[in-house]
Amino acid sequence: MNGPLVRAREIGRTFTSGGGLAGGRRQLRAVDGVDLEILNGETLGIVGESGCGKSTLGRLLLALLAPSSGSVEFEGTDLASLSRAELRRLRRDMQIVFQDPYASLNPRMRVGNIIGEGIEIHGIARGQAKRRAVLEMMERVGLSADTYDRYPHEFSGGQRQRIGIARALVLRPKFLVADEPVSALDVSIQAQILNLLADLKAEMSLTFAFISHDLRVVEHVSDRVAVMYLGRIVELASAADIYASPRHPYTQALLASVPSLEPGDAPRSVRLSGDVPSPLAPPSGCAFHPRCPLAEERCSEQTPELRRIAGHEVACHLA
Repeated sequence: MNGPLVRAREIGRTFTSGGGLAGGRRQLRAVDGVDLEILNGETLGIVGESGCGKSTLGRLLLALLAPSSGSVEFEGTDLASLSRAELRRLRRDMQIVFQDPYASLNPRMRVGNIIGEGIEIHGIARGQAKRRAVLEMMERVGLSADTYDRYPHEFSGGQRQRIGIARALVLRPKFLVADEPVSALDVSIQAQILNLLADLKAEMSLTFAFISHDLRVVEHVSDRVAVMYLGRIVELASAADIYASPRHPYTQALLASVPSLEPGDAPRSVRLSGDVPSPLAPPSGCAFHPRCPLAEERCSEQTPELRRIAGHEVACHLA
């Protein structure tokens, strides 16, 4: 890990909602001023409840969405400065595995063509050379060669996710965003896919952004963990530090919600109440303050910035 492969600088993304008969147009701030570095060779876990902006952030890091503010750099190059052709060439170095193994595959394409499509798009190989490259990657992800000409509907959810992983990795990317890659799978299949990703990361020297709401999964795969709440990062630290001594009340509450597998463990004291506020009408000050059991008056008035505390970066007045 010799420096950042990906760097986000004050990145934000706003969507416009409403209009028409229902009323005026409103602004939804899905990602709000995120500063983030992903080091070369590491796995950064990104966690938070549904609607906190994790998937939007992942797409911003890949330039699948254009930021409304801020910038994203890949190997020191601002992605917004690239022409369409230059960005297209860079796509082979930045890939994504989607959450839904059913909706993310074209049902009218055969598996070999799904996996090999990127090889043709980038002019890497054609004909038998393409077929050999696809079969090699299929073998690496645990798919047999005799499934090359089958269709996605003939596979289980775990097998379909392996197809999605093969499609992403056949181009030998440097950076992979895994967006909830096991959330739609049974627990036994989840373990297989996680172990597969770990093996491929080591073999191919990959850098990962691993997005999930499952804290146990993130603990298993991550070197560092970023905790998001309503579009902002509220805590960032090594996985070991996050799970051993969380500093932000939201992180503490998330960990308190995970059942312990150790008999006799006392329950954690911080509990979440209520739902994530609507990003169409975020609370003033610290966005977490309406749900925080420790909140003070200043929490509703002043937005806390990330500051370093004992190896953690924490956005909390009380940390």
